[in-house]
Amino acid sequence: MSSPFNEARYKALLEGLEISEIKKFDLENQFTIGAEFYSKQFVKSLQKLKESGFEIQNLSDITTLITDGDHGAPNYQEKGVLYLLSESIKIGYIDESIFRYITEELHIELKRSSLRPGDVVVTKTGIYFGKSAVIPENFPEANTSAHVGKISVKKERINPYYLSAFINSKYGYLQFRRRGIKATRPEIKLIEFNDIKIVIPSYGFQLNVEELTQKANFIRQQSFKIFSQAASILLDSIGLKYFQPSADPINIKGFKESFLSTGRLDAEYYQKKYEEIINHIKTQKYNLLGNLVSIKKSIEPGSEVYSDEGLPFLRVSDYNKFGINEPEKKLNDRFCRENEALIEKLKPKKETILFSKDGSVGTAYMLRNDADFITSGAILHLNVKQKEEVIPEYLTLVLNSKLVQMQAERDAGGSIIMHWRVAEIENVVVPIIDFTKQKEIAALVEESFRLKSLSEQLLEAAKRAVEIAIEENEEVALNYLNEFQQV
Repeated sequence: MSSPFNEARYKALLEGLEISEIKKFDLENQFTIGAEFYSKQFVKSLQKLKESGFEIQNLSDITTLITDGDHGAPNYQEKGVLYLLSESIKIGYIDESIFRYITEELHIELKRSSLRPGDVVVTKTGIYFGKSAVIPENFPEANTSAHVGKISVKKERINPYYLSAFINSKYGYLQFRRRGIKATRPEIKLIEFNDIKIVIPSYGFQLNVEELTQKANFIRQQSFKIFSQAASILLDSIGLKYFQPSADPINIKGFKESFLSTGRLDAEYYQKKYEEIINHIKTQKYNLLGNLVSIKKSIEPGSEVYSDEGLPFLRVSDYNKFGINEPEKKLNDRFCRENEALIEKLKPKKETILFSKDGSVGTAYMLRNDADFITSGAILHLNVKQKEEVIPEYLTLVLNSKLVQMQAERDAGGSIIMHWRVAEIENVVVPIIDFTKQKEIAALVEESFRLKSLSEQLLEAAKRAVEIAIEENEEVALNYLNEFQQV
């Protein structure tokens, strides 16, 4: 005997399901017929483009070249031609702090992927997927990897800065994302670039988007200049502005002054350059890091609790000395509910210095606000004990400087992943300069970060203006842009 129809149970089973109606004609012109490809967010996004009233072109129709970078594994050099990695490309700008170098010979060999001013670059694989920027006019000679797509535009048809802003907008990103759906990680093939639909507004509107983007990038450059000024004052204050580490690989040590003192037998540890810089710091007022800060460890909850949604989980790859990127990983609701009290304790607070001990060791960043995330166990939380002795902004700059980076280089070991032990971190030698000079450095650092934040706001506004033009009209979008032109 069959059970009676249960409407509530039926609705519960259907909750979360979605249906998209697709015409057979549309299926025949796509690379895939997978259900996820036709999810509502993708279908609605394309429908919005059609309803915008703007001319729509395939990306292939407004470009002269779509290619990607080197598919090999180049040997990086200490200097040479700049080589952009996918992590070098952010939303609207190129991160000058994340570069590698290749030889001039390899650059010539890879001439198809050489980058020129006005080229639009897009990350096409992995965790940095779907980010776009324009190679600026003052950019040096450069090349890029297979993880980066290079787009050369027909400038009489479309402005490269507008195109980049469109790709970064939700209407561009969702098109890349639907084609980037793969079993393991996002990845879009070059041939799939061709059919990306691009909305073409008036060229005047496109120029306004370029103007705001250029303004944002100018402010960002000013931010870096001020940061460099702060770093220069620091090194000058401790007499290391012109310090050149010894290149002598030989440093003779007896057993007593080596292993019995340090527990280390690796020759690299005893190179003269490390000894020289630490001895120099110790000629002036200094303290050990462990005396200046409290150190808190975080946790490693395990990949089984990772989720697409939930509490952001910050890993070493998600931040650098200039800021924090949106964490790729999140922790599921169940884990958060079961560990609510622990999570609240682990959320870092304002002025906490995040400091990496595994992987890219020795990266420091001070939080400007309380965080709504937790960090991996590879990131230590440092909190200054006595702010009348050392200012957190000053200490963060010191930790990112070459005098601490060299100590990290000396101490950290590991055959595959670098590891810096907490006991060694506690013994990092920190110079303590005049407090007035510390305040001067701290003020410059904060001004640098203020300008960086402003730059990011302007880039977000350029992207948002594209979305407003599509969702409403150009006039509304231009009025929105004008609000930021006076900044």
